[in-house]
Amino acid sequence: MRNFSFILILFLAGLSIAPSVRALPAPSSLSEREHRVNGPAAPRATPKPVMQRRGGGSQAPRQSITVVIDPGHGGYDRGGIAGQRVAESVMNLDVAQRLKAILQASGYRVVMTRDSDVFIPLGTRVAIGNSYRDAIFVCIHFNATPRRSASGIETYFYSSQSLGLASAIHYYVAGGAPSANRGVRRRGFYVLRNTRIPSVLVECGFLTNPNEAQYAQNSSYRQKLALEIAHGIQNRESVARMAGATRIVSSSNSSTLEPETVPLQPFIDQTHYRDPDLSRGRHRRSSKSSKSTSSKRHKTSSETASTKSSTKKKRTKQAED
Repeated sequence: MRNFSFILILFLAGLSIAPSVRALPAPSSLSEREHRVNGPAAPRATPKPVMQRRGGGSQAPRQSITVVIDPGHGGYDRGGIAGQRVAESVMNLDVAQRLKAILQASGYRVVMTRDSDVFIPLGTRVAIGNSYRDAIFVCIHFNATPRRSASGIETYFYSSQSLGLASAIHYYVAGGAPSANRGVRRRGFYVLRNTRIPSVLVECGFLTNPNEAQYAQNSSYRQKLALEIAHGIQNRESVARMAGATRIVSSSNSSTLEPETVPLQPFIDQTHYRDPDLSRGRHRRSSKSSKSTSSKRHKTSSETASTKSSTKKKRTKQAED
């Protein structure tokens, strides 16, 4: 009887505790479960302030590629043609220095073949470019011709490994400039033919054209040219393997551009043309050699005539004797 009474008391006690147990809400998150098991968490320590470098913002990613920028002409070689008012060498250097600043801000290593108004021989320019393995060579020029109506942007390359770089740079420069698109051309300029790295030569317009000469003398336009060349360098790996139509791209004032597929540009093969820089030197050497050859011929003919004259006199004297 006592055992039955004890069991009945335990049963009634269990009924009174069960509702309170079921009323306990389930933890809604892992942190609440840990709080109920371990008790309230200790307060977190205040994090120490992180010192930031001056200038703020995130640093540009480091680029492994080296860009060798070659401003054409320089020093006593003003470039262009005789009587040209705007010196090409000055415009080339200005655009090149702006391009250097843009690329360095994006993390590229930049090497200049000249950074002032001095003359650098073509062989030295090529040697500078070839001294870097993982590099590209970008030569900056402006065009000139006696025909004042000629205008437009041209981009030159020579080796097959340079076509992608030429396509990308021309795609952006021709698309961002108000000048005509004269296309990509393959031609054996000395600096393109003798460099062992991807190399291009950009003709940024005609300084003999009144409109383009006015553009070139505007610092904002030169900055725009440098920016578009930089966009081409940054997106050189995005060139499609198949040729496509040239599309006019939207202009951008940002130093970096989102990658997009750049169509491989069709090109005009002008490899049968002579390099004007070398043809001038050959012409001078050939003119000197022709002059020396003509003088030698004149001297030889004079000696021959005098020999014949002396022989004739001797024969006449012998006949009189």
